[in-house]
Amino acid sequence: MDVHTSMNANRITEIRFTKMHGIGNDYIYIDCTNGEPSDPPALARAMSPRRFSVGSDGLILICPSDVADAKMRMFNADGSEGKMCGNGIRCVGKFIYDKGIKRKRSLDIETKSGIKHLELSIGKDGLVDSVRVDMGKYSILPADIPVLSDKPLISSPIVVDGREYRVTAVSMGNPHAVIFVDDTENLPLSQIGPLFEHHHIFPEQTNTEFVRLIDEKTLLMRVWERGSGETFACGTGACAVVAASIENGICRAGDEITVKLLGGDLKITCLDDHTVFMTGPATTVYEGVYYYEH
Repeated sequence: MDVHTSMNANRITEIRFTKMHGIGNDYIYIDCTNGEPSDPPALARAMSPRRFSVGSDGLILICPSDVADAKMRMFNADGSEGKMCGNGIRCVGKFIYDKGIKRKRSLDIETKSGIKHLELSIGKDGLVDSVRVDMGKYSILPADIPVLSDKPLISSPIVVDGREYRVTAVSMGNPHAVIFVDDTENLPLSQIGPLFEHHHIFPEQTNTEFVRLIDEKTLLMRVWERGSGETFACGTGACAVVAASIENGICRAGDEITVKLLGGDLKITCLDDHTVFMTGPATTVYEGVYYYEH
């Protein structure tokens, strides 16, 4: 890890980082090819607060891997470790290529939800501008999500704050609860999001997506992410939304679906065998040094 520790009473560690985002889903990226920080959850909690620190949806470490080109570890703003981040992994691919760690247009990245394959698109400046990710197969099996149910939840009723919602539960290597609504703009998301996240039916909590159908190839969504709150985008959430749309007969397998999020658009294709492909931009914002007092 690219750090320098000052040996004084305050113990301040200088940590070099890169701020990146995928359509507004922003993370702090640290090159850990020479070693990881001793306490990543604490570092994520220290660096993520907006206004008081760097500010982000969380922290992503880029580490060596014995089974892939690199390993991605992602930590939410509250310090909890997530299994996978679709927008984050696109930025991991850009980070690895742009910084010359590996000059390959095809990369395999190890995550806690398996190895993901990336295809990088190079812009006129010679840097990565977009990434297509093989996100693996989605699942609606309760044990995979997990959700406490003896059968898949497909537009199944769940009561939250005294109101019944129709929920479709999907795993993209992490849990998602998808709800189709007529209006996403006026949702009291900050109120109901935490209630879905911590609903007893989801023993490991859940990400929650509220979706409005624009047409059979266009969906509009807002997302409440487990451990981070509302974010501008969620790549695995966009994939889960298209999977849920297919399971509910709204969209067709094999079609490229545009998912519109607060931060921009993602292109999602789900095949008949449940394999999901996601394409979207990856953007570097700035690089800096964080003085970590601990």
